[in-house]
Amino acid sequence: MNFAQLLFPDFSLILIGYLICRFTPLNRTVWSQVEQLVYFLFFPVLLFHSILKSPLDIGSASNLVGAGWALGLGGIAMAYSVPYWPGLKRHMAARQHAASAQIAFRFNSFIGLALAERLTGAPGLLVIALLIGVSVPLMNIGAVWPMARHNQRGFLAELVRNPLIFGTASGLVANLAGVSLPAWLEPTVTRIGGASLALGLMAAGAGMQLSALNHAKLLGLALLLIRHLLMPLLALGLCLLFALNPVQSTVLLLFSALPTASSCYVLAARMGYDGAYVAALVTVSTVLGMVSLPLALGVLRGLLA
Repeated sequence: MNFAQLLFPDFSLILIGYLICRFTPLNRTVWSQVEQLVYFLFFPVLLFHSILKSPLDIGSASNLVGAGWALGLGGIAMAYSVPYWPGLKRHMAARQHAASAQIAFRFNSFIGLALAERLTGAPGLLVIALLIGVSVPLMNIGAVWPMARHNQRGFLAELVRNPLIFGTASGLVANLAGVSLPAWLEPTVTRIGGASLALGLMAAGAGMQLSALNHAKLLGLALLLIRHLLMPLLALGLCLLFALNPVQSTVLLLFSALPTASSCYVLAARMGYDGAYVAALVTVSTVLGMVSLPLALGVLRGLLA
């Protein structure tokens, strides 16, 4: 399989967003508003619809759900452990680690949904929708908790206000309750979902910046190592441990190797942390995704054959 061809459409949108933001009047001020629109409206609608439109049987997918939770908990545990790695504690501030720990375990759902559909079709889209549904609340708890603790802000209030948790939770509840969208509403919701993928990828490109990486380099290196190497290796072990089928294994490996969420720096900035540093790590992670995705889908998936 030609992974360069597979990844090109999504990474080309990221590049287009970067170029438009840097070299046209559609600068960061414009894209910050686009990002808010995608984060608070378009993307929750996409998650809700992706989960709702295909029947879900949590019982039959229990191994996949277990592997997804184990992957998320493993990533969170590794991210939280970074200050205790030999020689690292004296090189990082606690607040900086609290804001950037999320880089190690959160994921870019825009890229994940687009790649899963292209790689495995409708079955893969259903699998990644379920993974997103059970993982987003866990990942957001892992991201919000250290920042809320350092800021002495209400942890539950931060979670309740998170639109991704609302979109995924409501989608799961509606799906399991047998709710379906009216036929007249389906085209509108589908178009919103399609727009969210393109705009989200372009907004990720527009937000890329590297200037803030001049400090806390070891912290950034450790978190990116977890995101792009240790998480895929953990996913490989979980595929074997939970005896996942080929489609589930492919999507879990894809899921584990995704670039980190572009909304990481939005969350950090909104909670009063160093958003520029987190944005720089998001930028590097987006580029490293072009290495970790072929590694996971090519080399590691080949070990399961």
